Amino acid sequence: MAYGALADGTSAERAVGAAYLETSLLFGTAMPGGGEPVSDEQFHAFVDEVVTPQFPAGLTVQDGYGQYRDSHGVIERERSFELTLLYPAGEHNVNDPKIEQIREEYKNRFAQESVARIDDRTAVDF
Repeated sequence: MAYGALADGTSAERAVGAAYLETSLLFGTAMPGGGEPVSDEQFHAFVDEVVTPQFPAGLTVQDGYGQYRDSHGVIERERSFELTLLYPAGEHNVNDPKIEQIREEYKNRFAQESVARIDDRTAVDF
């Protein structure tokens, strides 16, 4: 049985779900030097060419808007994409290098400073 933490720090028992990891990647779209931002078409081609071959079982993409402080101390605001991957916790060692490859490819392809990564343990039932 899986357990989750509530906002007050107490735990809540969950009746269903296997142990999974949820990895979210945050992809900015602003181009250094003020060029045209990464377009929907470019991002979706990236997902088709780079992400889907590594995670053919499924993924979720959401539109977003965010801000961050760049390496020069400037607050940058930009449209973004959030990619969510769910996979069994036991597959972490296999999937971790794939996720890092995706991050590096996006940074190289679109001249990005970084791609944020968030990992969380969860319980999932399909």
